[in-house]
Amino acid sequence: MPQGRSAIVSADASAGHGYRAVRLWLYAVAALIVLMIVVGGATRLTESGLSITEWKPVTGALPPLSQADWQAEFEKYKAIPQYEILNKGMGLEGFKRIFWWEWGHRLLGRLIGFAFLLPFLYFAVRGVLRGPLLVKCLGLFVLGGLQGAVGWWMVASGLSARTSVSQYRLAVHLTL
Repeated sequence: MPQGRSAIVSADASAGHGYRAVRLWLYAVAALIVLMIVVGGATRLTESGLSITEWKPVTGALPPLSQADWQAEFEKYKAIPQYEILNKGMGLEGFKRIFWWEWGHRLLGRLIGFAFLLPFLYFAVRGVLRGPLLVKCLGLFVLGGLQGAVGWWMVASGLSARTSVSQYRLAVHLTL
């Protein structure tokens, strides 16, 4: 009988260690989200959010790598009202400054997605996440993906006939 009891205690200790790892993972993701809020705020304050005019969740992870790539991105930006009305005359170097804020914001979003998804899959396969906790974490992942889609929906509102994004779409993006 003592052996049985030690096996139960061992299993409980193992589960506690698993939940500790889950707790650390979720705290790390929360810290990344706080960083995302800071970077998003800086992106908004520098009026950089419309500098990337396309939504390419996979291929957009790489920034322009050549002078020709930079010029092509800049030409896309020149075609939107924000450039024409607010930034006419901005040179390529000025464009690069605003581009990097938006690119960093999007890259951080991708990083948060992977920082959530990979441990989620690991913990789910190992059986650490199960039942209601598994469902809640899956829901958080879906909400994170939705946040990215809403972010693009918000940016798209500023690419035609406006120099800024829709305040209503921004409110949805900030409250999701």
